[in-house]
Amino acid sequence: QVQLVESGGGLVQTGGSLSLTCEVSGSVFDMWHMAWYRQAPGKERELVALFDFGSSGVHKYADSVQGRFTISRDGSKNAVHLQMTNLKPEDTAVYYCNSKLRRSSSTNWSLYWGQGTQVTVSS
Repeated sequence: QVQLVESGGGLVQTGGSLSLTCEVSGSVFDMWHMAWYRQAPGKERELVALFDFGSSGVHKYADSVQGRFTISRDGSKNAVHLQMTNLKPEDTAVYYCNSKLRRSSSTNWSLYWGQGTQVTVSS
């Protein structure tokens, strides 16, 4: 069984930094992408950053985090890190890891989600 395990997050002051890690556990044959989404209270879930394995590691970022957040792959594992710097109160949200992957060459691509981790930025 495949699971996305998130770690990191917590409480930080404005201007501070945090790092999130998402690791895929279980047997994986191929990965299309790994990404971070976030959802603030009363708002829709939005894409924060995406690492596209199929396009030589293309990265995509939300405009609101461009230049402050960096997504990177852990080459030794099926994992990505999200380094967040210069955090702002509006970055406060539950952050969810997401991955499109397949467990074997004969199975379909499927989308998986982590359980979410809270990031709170105090003003």
